[in-house]
Amino acid sequence: MTETSKLKGYIAGIIAAVAYGTNPLGALFLYQEGFNPPSVIFYRFTFAVVILAIILLVQKVPFKITKYEFKVLLSLGVLFAASALSLYTSFKHLDSGVASTILFAYPVMVAVIMAVFFKERASMVMILSIVLSIIGILLLYQGDGEAKMSLWGVILVLISSLTYAVYIVVVNRTQISMPPFKMTFYIMMFAAIIIGIYSFCVPGSRIMPIPSWTAFGWICMVAIVPTIIAMTMLNIGILNAGSTPTAILGALEPVTAVCISVLVFDGLFTPRLVCGIVLILAAVLLIVVKR
Repeated sequence: MTETSKLKGYIAGIIAAVAYGTNPLGALFLYQEGFNPPSVIFYRFTFAVVILAIILLVQKVPFKITKYEFKVLLSLGVLFAASALSLYTSFKHLDSGVASTILFAYPVMVAVIMAVFFKERASMVMILSIVLSIIGILLLYQGDGEAKMSLWGVILVLISSLTYAVYIVVVNRTQISMPPFKMTFYIMMFAAIIIGIYSFCVPGSRIMPIPSWTAFGWICMVAIVPTIIAMTMLNIGILNAGSTPTAILGALEPVTAVCISVLVFDGLFTPRLVCGIVLILAAVLLIVVKR
């Protein structure tokens, strides 16, 4: 892996983190339009697939894939669909900034997965990082005053974090060689199919019609920024810089989400929340220092 390749991966990882951090912005506005989480995600993925298909046709990129690539891309689609569904559902139970900050536990999860399943040695720094992230999450859960956040919301975000971590590891270990837009196209296509099946099978999750041009505009936003841009850049980052460095760069995700929550949705920015954010970010920065 050359220095130029690593630099390309780092830049892509930064862009991916900032773009993915805009998820709450589009999701919450669409909830105000009356959408349920499966509808938001289904339209997000479907619109992204249509846009990516047009890009691939213009670039004259062949759509053909091998059986191995089909299996890997299907697995990635399932993982990303599960991560998106649990995260978007958590926005119904938690402040979006807090939810996106808890989600940032995934870099530590990536490091743990690499240590347990791929024999990367777990150092004292790694263990300390895990402890700090857990304390940070507990601080976020307690909130300020008497009101506590939803336990179900916290569980949903942790599920989203875990599936996202597994997604990053799978992309890194399989090392599929194909154009980034093509890879994102198939992952989003399989993810959209999974969400469609989910909405049909689970009561109260049916796909809703688009009610207004405003909703259409926000759907286009979530299809382009936290989906096409974020996922394409994420895959480029993982393949060029590695899974752990790309996950670490995700520190910009909760920062972006918290800024959106405070500036746009009048979210609370309390001392306890600040402490939780600092501890979670410190947990990952320890990994950076170790590297």
